[in-house]
Amino acid sequence: MLLKTVLLLTLVAQVLVLENGLLRTPPMGWLAWERFRCNTNCKVDPKNCISERLFMEMADRMAQDGWRDAGYTYVNIDDCWIGGRDDKGHLVPDPERFPRGIAFLADYVHSLGLKLGIYEDMGNFTCMGYPGTTLDKVVQDAQTFAEWKVDMLKLDGCFSTPEERAEGYPKMSAALNATGRPIAFSCSWPAYEGGLPPRVNYSLLANICNLWRNYDDIQDSWRSVLSILDWYVAHQDILQEVAGPGHWNDPDMLLIGNFGLNHEQSQAQMALWTVLAAPLFMSTDLRTISAQNVDILQNPLMIKIHQDPLGIQGRRILKERSRIEVYLRPLSSKASAIVFFSRRIDMPYRYHTSLARLNFSGSTTYEAQNVFSGDVISGLQNDTNFTVTINPSGVVMWYLYPIKNLHMSQQ
Repeated sequence: MLLKTVLLLTLVAQVLVLENGLLRTPPMGWLAWERFRCNTNCKVDPKNCISERLFMEMADRMAQDGWRDAGYTYVNIDDCWIGGRDDKGHLVPDPERFPRGIAFLADYVHSLGLKLGIYEDMGNFTCMGYPGTTLDKVVQDAQTFAEWKVDMLKLDGCFSTPEERAEGYPKMSAALNATGRPIAFSCSWPAYEGGLPPRVNYSLLANICNLWRNYDDIQDSWRSVLSILDWYVAHQDILQEVAGPGHWNDPDMLLIGNFGLNHEQSQAQMALWTVLAAPLFMSTDLRTISAQNVDILQNPLMIKIHQDPLGIQGRRILKERSRIEVYLRPLSSKASAIVFFSRRIDMPYRYHTSLARLNFSGSTTYEAQNVFSGDVISGLQNDTNFTVTINPSGVVMWYLYPIKNLHMSQQ
């Protein structure tokens, strides 16, 4: 009992100093894993292996092709960068693939107005078998990342016990803050505990992590996207209230620009992740991405909605027998984002509804701008019937905002 009490007091003491003021809106950036995985064969595949060259080239594209200016600021390394530890126990990158070191890469990324993220694992090994951060290495590794001028740490949870994770994640958060460098903290802890209370304490997580993975890794398929969405919807009553400025639920990376999603599905993932206030981490080859996919990912109105300062996570509000679903995210200035999502696989569907059916009330008059087409519908009131045509596996997304009553404006 005494040991448990000491541990509890230690955790409480850490929580009191953990707020780092970062990520007041969900982060946006690029992450290597889904597209490039653990490709370390630079002799055979020098352009696509996990290396200094890959991250520098992606940073170049982000700075030159509009990504940074659109809000995508993080360039994040994932697993398979580690070469080992030196004779003093410090992490070192693979010397052949990162010959100039992580500090050099951070300086390069910073020179382009971007930020660098890095990966480690709260355990004996990373998920791909590289040296992990054991409990005795937490403070040392945090100091190393700060010395390298890293801006985000993703800490995975392979090869660790629940007890090690319960001690290690709060300890790393406190250690990062103690360095004095603002380092955003991405935790995989809840995903290893099933993602739900009582095994996951989201009140604690919100104090120690800026974002966290709750569920399975995403794979490059529409089926994977739907499985993650289904889990989020099934547990939205729990998840919605724990998200907000500085702490976000993370359903994993955007697949847009890869191989598994068609155009409609790509638009759908972007819209649904935006309405869920999810981090937007692209994981695709920005050197070869199509203009059509750039348009989806750099959509200015979409990003405005995503970065709304209220930071409220949206939720599904309707599930129709027609296999149409409606999602809503409240926004600042009494606006809303509405996503009409079709799970149909046959043909475009004409969905008839009204704002009253979407839980709007009162005498407010609205305009709705279609986020993808830019079309504007004016004069919407609660009892106004309207129709949206939604393609199979696709979405129609609205930015809905109040306008002055026309009668009042004429007085």
